[in-house]
Amino acid sequence: MVKRFKVKTFPSIVMHRRGTAGKMEDEIYKGEMKFQEIMQWVNLYSESGMGDQVSGAGKEGEPVEDAKPWRAQDIPEVTGPSHKDVCFKSEGLCVIYLKSGGPLSGDEEAMLKSLSEKHTSQLSGRGTVLKWMWMDLAVEEGFKTLFDVETLPGVVVFNPHKRLRYTKPELEAPVTAADVDNLIEKILGGDARFKIVKGQKLPAFAVRKVPGKEEL
Repeated sequence: MVKRFKVKTFPSIVMHRRGTAGKMEDEIYKGEMKFQEIMQWVNLYSESGMGDQVSGAGKEGEPVEDAKPWRAQDIPEVTGPSHKDVCFKSEGLCVIYLKSGGPLSGDEEAMLKSLSEKHTSQLSGRGTVLKWMWMDLAVEEGFKTLFDVETLPGVVVFNPHKRLRYTKPELEAPVTAADVDNLIEKILGGDARFKIVKGQKLPAFAVRKVPGKEEL
């Protein structure tokens, strides 16, 4: 079993599940051995629409990817409906990739996933949680003003706990993978300076319309 699942450290948790193509896949848990984080990891796949339906997510029996699609996404978008789940009511710091227009390109998503995997492994056992996401500042104009990013794409790391505050690299050029990596390292080293959100109140999220529905 150890050879089959390529387990190198103990204890380890392996999920044997049916993937989107119908084939059985193995997923190894890379986070901390804490109950809450393990449950979030398990729920990510149990509610990801891979053959499962979750009552209460939307209408009874409605697949969660229809009711809350961000739960099934590796790098979800921060919007009015999603922001509490993906960042502002969850544990840890929020790494928010900022761009104008969407969705994420394949290269952008691959970059962010690679950085997420790197730092998940790096932070294992250190008690620090990073959540990765993106925001469309062409739509969320209030956050464009709040973050005051001169060039895009950019990045901010947001701390939504106790006092709302964020930090960002001081750049005059579009952010690169190295810039994001350096910002994370700076935060972990205790050298980052966070800016307090004035009035401790988030800007209003944009109201988005989709066929047959309206996001509030």
